[in-house]
Amino acid sequence: MFPRRENEPDYALLNDPETQEVNRYGKPIQTVPEDDPRAKEFVINDQPQASENPNRLKQHGFFFNADNCIACHACEAACSEKNDNPAHIAFRSVGFVEGGTYPAYQRLNISMACNHCDDPVCLKGCPTRAYTKFAEYGAVLQDPDICFGCGYCTWVCPYNAPQLDPVKGQVSKCNMCVDRLEVGLKPACVSACLGKALDFGVIENIPEGREQAKTGIPGFPRADITHPNIRFQQTRTTQRDMWRVDDTPVKYHRDDDADTFRPVLDPKRGFKRQWNLKKLLGSHENAHIAFTLSAQAVMGAFVLLTLGAWLGADALATYTDGPAFLPALFLMLAMMGFGMFRLNMHLGKPHRFYRGFYNLRMSPVSREIAGVSAFFAGLAGFTLFSLFDNGFAQTLQTLFAVLGLLGLGFGGYYMYRLYRIPARPYWDHWQTAAAFTGAGLSLGALLLALTGLVFGALTPDLGRLLVAVVGVGLLLEGIGLMFHAKDLNHAESEAAASFYEQSTTYGYAYWLRNALLMAGILLAAAMYAFTLTGPLAFGVLAVLGLGVAILGRAMFYVMVIPTTMPGAFFWKNKGFVEHARETGLADMPQLGVVYERHHEFRLGELLQTVRETRMKEKLDQFKRIFTG
Repeated sequence: MFPRRENEPDYALLNDPETQEVNRYGKPIQTVPEDDPRAKEFVINDQPQASENPNRLKQHGFFFNADNCIACHACEAACSEKNDNPAHIAFRSVGFVEGGTYPAYQRLNISMACNHCDDPVCLKGCPTRAYTKFAEYGAVLQDPDICFGCGYCTWVCPYNAPQLDPVKGQVSKCNMCVDRLEVGLKPACVSACLGKALDFGVIENIPEGREQAKTGIPGFPRADITHPNIRFQQTRTTQRDMWRVDDTPVKYHRDDDADTFRPVLDPKRGFKRQWNLKKLLGSHENAHIAFTLSAQAVMGAFVLLTLGAWLGADALATYTDGPAFLPALFLMLAMMGFGMFRLNMHLGKPHRFYRGFYNLRMSPVSREIAGVSAFFAGLAGFTLFSLFDNGFAQTLQTLFAVLGLLGLGFGGYYMYRLYRIPARPYWDHWQTAAAFTGAGLSLGALLLALTGLVFGALTPDLGRLLVAVVGVGLLLEGIGLMFHAKDLNHAESEAAASFYEQSTTYGYAYWLRNALLMAGILLAAAMYAFTLTGPLAFGVLAVLGLGVAILGRAMFYVMVIPTTMPGAFFWKNKGFVEHARETGLADMPQLGVVYERHHEFRLGELLQTVRETRMKEKLDQFKRIFTG
């Protein structure tokens, strides 16, 4: 239990003599029925205890008074001290937005941690089930020892609450200071606040001396995604536009009719186009690029080899009987294995990969992993029994083909669904499905065509068929991109900022990808019309197709701008983080910036981690033996 001092000040004590029945979203504040055993007895380590908080089974939340916050960062310091966080990790952060000019300049500070939401998307998204929504206080707690460092919770959370440590390779976050709550104390950040800007208690209870309980202020992301348990007061009238001072090209515009602020584009860096190819192709998400492109290419080729032959495509049936069939299958196995290995090594804790299956009930990541694994097993079995020429082997080959197709459908769908994240508007568009499907068709057909050319199995009829599939794939991706750009350009969200980045910071690369895509579509049409199926034509088409795929997928990961809280000039500023890593300032721990170490390809470090983990388990085993 947390040691409570005898002289704790009144402002540090929980005080909610009366509570409401339901919150503003219609959900009961009481987290369990009154006849629940947990409501009758407070047990710790199998021993009944006297609870210091009669409201422990009610949803609690934070209250932030923006009028009082002076950005002293005492809440940050208290939180980091209590949780023993390193300089680069902060469960609670203070950022700000500003508006107007002298003498009518305004600054609005925002202190934010985890909001312990009614509908925690981090819990639903986590494939390892590291998150739990507890009945006690409604706290959403996360266990770093279960986490394997995929970082998906950091993608889906609109408030940047989960913190992925690039050194340890695992996520941790605010735990609501439940140990303090159990002894009747408010969280450390609240107790440390100098200006009474932060408060805490049963949700919907307005603290003494406060009059508002709004669900949003300028800079706070939309609350409809997760129903966060935080309420605000902000009585001062702000400027119509409040700007972020960090690198994100977003400002918040006041909607007078709804009395709210909405994110809109702030073109703070002008409209000059740039290349930035090194930055684009050197993203720390390159493992995702390698996995998605290789998996989609192999899936597209597998569909053509199986369904195409079964549906009566004579050219594909001839290919499966020719000399290129087995080499193509082994190439597909190698590509799939490479993609899965690169993605696994991208994890913060690669040796915990098996935990990705833990949350099949809710997590699209777990479902993608299950589906892709089933597809890989089906592909492997299909390849193995293709080596034998008898009736029994053909039956097993068909069964593995069906398994592969089922895994392909299931895994491919959730490969798309896991990117439909409201907190990342750039991805939350049907173009993601068009891009993934188009890449599968075009790259899969090119894989078979190039293999057929190498082994002399590419007939004119097969060449025309594969060229048609490539053209359809590129056209599908082009249509999706056209509608995507149109919707982004008119969006009133972070999506508009993503389109701005796409058109300026990576403007020349963006138009290069578009030019390659158009050239690929035109070349595929000409090859189909004039039956151009020679090595030169397919070689040029392959270069165009790969260029479109690599540039497009790199942009997919780099362009996304999440609905995060605003940062400051240095702290929580993506632009400064990149600058510090490029110039070596990240070597200074006091700046709170570290290098992306856990994303580097280090097999030796993985083996060392496994050895250390096994040694620790052995030591723990000996301790248990000798302590009886």
